[in-house]
Order: sequence, then C-alpha cells, then structure tokens
Amino acid sequence: MSGEPLSITGISSMATRQVLAELADAYAVRSGLRVSIESIGGVAAVKRIQEGEAFDIVVLASNAIDQLMSENRVDDSSRVNIARSGVAVAVATGAQRPSIETEADVREAVLSARSIGYSTGPSGAYLMDLFQRWGIAEAIAARIIQAPPGVAVGSLIARGEVALGFQQMSEFLEVDGIDILGPLPPSIQTMTVFQGAVCSNARMPQDARALLAFMTSADVDEVKRKNGMQPPDGP
Repeated sequence: MSGEPLSITGISSMATRQVLAELADAYAVRSGLRVSIESIGGVAAVKRIQEGEAFDIVVLASNAIDQLMSENRVDDSSRVNIARSGVAVAVATGAQRPSIETEADVREAVLSARSIGYSTGPSGAYLMDLFQRWGIAEAIAARIIQAPPGVAVGSLIARGEVALGFQQMSEFLEVDGIDILGPLPPSIQTMTVFQGAVCSNARMPQDARALLAFMTSADVDEVKRKNGMQPPDGP
C-alpha cells in the first residue's frame, strides 16, 4: 500500500468551481479523505458521465441532473440542492457603467451595447428567452456572442471581445479586468438551482453521500455567499 489517502472524485460545471473547491478542501480536513472535483463546461460534464466515466458525485444545474437521472446515471435518492445562483451583469474595468436598476434599464443597456455576451449554461437560455419576450432578439442578433463551453463570459469582457456580459455571479467574482454592475433586478432575475448527486458508477458511494451532506449543511452557508451563491433553501 502506498499510504495515499482515498479520494472522492466529482465533476461539476464552471459556475460552482470555486465554491466546490473550498468545500472540498474543508471536507478533506474534516474527514481525512481527499476530494478531487473537476469543473468544466456543463454540457461536457453531462457527456462524460453519459459516456460512462466514473465519478463519485456530480454537481450541475437541476435540469442537467434531471437528464442524468432519466438515463439512470445518478442515484435519485442521493439528489440534494447545493446552492442557488442568480445572473449578474459586467463590463470591462473602466468602461462606462450603464444602469441596471430596473428592467427597462437593462433592456436599454442591451440595445445600446456594442456586443452582448452570454454563456451556454442555464443563464444563457434564459437570456435568449428574455430578449425574445422584449421583442429585441432580431435587432441585436448580430451583436450577440455566446461564450464557448467552459469559457467564462468575464474573460471575453476582459479581453475586449464583449462589451456587456451576463453570467452567474459566481463566475464573475474571480475574473480580473471586469467591473461587476450587480445582479439583474428582481423583476427579471432568474435563480439556477445547482444540485448534487451520487453517480451510479461511484466507487465510494457512501463517502460521496457524506460529502454531499456536508455540502448542504448550514455550517457552509457562508462559503456559498462568499462565492456569489446562496444556500438552496433560504436567503
């Protein structure tokens, strides 16, 4: 035996990368088990699980977990809500800061922007529906830029490729070169629920369940808030 500690493995989307990294480190200290979570684009994460790659846990938006559950890729009895995350708006550092206080302000900011960036995740799908509802989707189509899977919208803003960007708040917090204007106003805010589950081919299913229980405990709520997310069942 090499004496290396056992390792719980996981895969997640980029939106939860930082919060899961902190929770994994905290759990390792508490349990003595190493926790290794790979964070990539959500679509790619789903595909790797569908292809049979072995992980102990998966953390993704609830609709992606729904899909994996329908394909018997995760244990439904292990499914838990990890955190909620809202959409935020950002521009490049030093750029003009449009108001986003009201729905009308956000609509005007979008119409005025040189380019608009969004992600392939749940927030991106919501924004496309919102632009359709506002009746401006066709007018701004040539200025909309979708970030490639696994690429942060914030990085496109920082490089000057996107003037006005929308993404989960948690994904903006760690990006240099951008100014976060704030969350979308309540009238048009959308909250994505990120869920965790034990994978059907988990090598350490009981340890995985214990890790998920830790990730949903009230003891770690402040870690979630610090990383731009909220506890799943409260403010």
